[in-house]
Amino acid sequence: MTKKEVIKMVLDGKKPPYVPWDCKFTIEALEKMKKHYGEDVDVEELVGNHFIKLGQSSGFKTDIGKDRKIDIFGTVWDMSLEKDIGNVEGLVLPEPTLEGYEFPDPENPILYAGIEEKIAANKDKFVLYSIGFSLFERYWCLRGMENAFMDFMMYPDFVKDTLRKIADFNIAVIKNVCERYPEVDGIYFGDDWGAQKKLLMGKEVWMEFLYPELKRMYANTKSFGKYQLIHSCGDIAEIIPELIEAGVNSINPFQPEVLDVDELMNTYKGKVTFHGGLSTQKTLPYGSVEDVQKETKHLLELGKDGGYIFCPSHATEGDTPIENIVAFIDLILAQKR
Repeated sequence: MTKKEVIKMVLDGKKPPYVPWDCKFTIEALEKMKKHYGEDVDVEELVGNHFIKLGQSSGFKTDIGKDRKIDIFGTVWDMSLEKDIGNVEGLVLPEPTLEGYEFPDPENPILYAGIEEKIAANKDKFVLYSIGFSLFERYWCLRGMENAFMDFMMYPDFVKDTLRKIADFNIAVIKNVCERYPEVDGIYFGDDWGAQKKLLMGKEVWMEFLYPELKRMYANTKSFGKYQLIHSCGDIAEIIPELIEAGVNSINPFQPEVLDVDELMNTYKGKVTFHGGLSTQKTLPYGSVEDVQKETKHLLELGKDGGYIFCPSHATEGDTPIENIVAFIDLILAQKR
């Protein structure tokens, strides 16, 4: 059975032969793994992830020098400290107006570069096209975080108009991807809404401003017969029913620090698949090998009947002891031995 087939079983609510996984690592963590396993080791091959991700989870960026990159929306990213995603520098839209601003072209070749080659090299994997910073995150990258929250109250029409245009761009990209590359199995949207307790903007605001555009984007994915997978950090438990209603098949990163993993798995079994769950804020960086093994085994037990894809609740960070990284990798690989 291929990795693609196992993922589809889980997303379809069926019992898989084992719990599949898809684990991510920061640049610093990958460097640590190379030192442990050997510089010539292909970490992706070693871990054996079940997804191949096309597109970009943090946006399409071009190097402009001095540890800076610019994405296709015009946002400049300072990569000097946070080397995986970067930190936003300056404002693309300093005022609440789109006058003079031009949205990216969904025909831009950078959006589709290398797709055919990656699909051909990963035929056994579940193929995802990733659209990172897909709605609210894209909005605040353009306007700045403080302005974004003020805009909900002060300039609601501008917010709705801008979110619609962002969604229009994403929908055009999805259409191109699905029509040009039928091998793509699903679309993966990244858009953080959660804080440590509940939503950053509150459910009422989320429902009024974000949910209509999310439903449009997700419906577009479904119209092509593709699976819908999303990423949103934080406590988003209060909107899981709405996400399911909108057609979401999988929710990541399933943070155990702010979500009750056991309760949610039991409540929504057969309705949605959770992807994540191993603590990257506590267990991995600060726990013992035994702690990591215990938490990993518990998650694998929870997911043995389906509805779960294993991974740390975010990309494993560089402050994680290599022994802890090896501990969870050994356990997930052992399922197939």
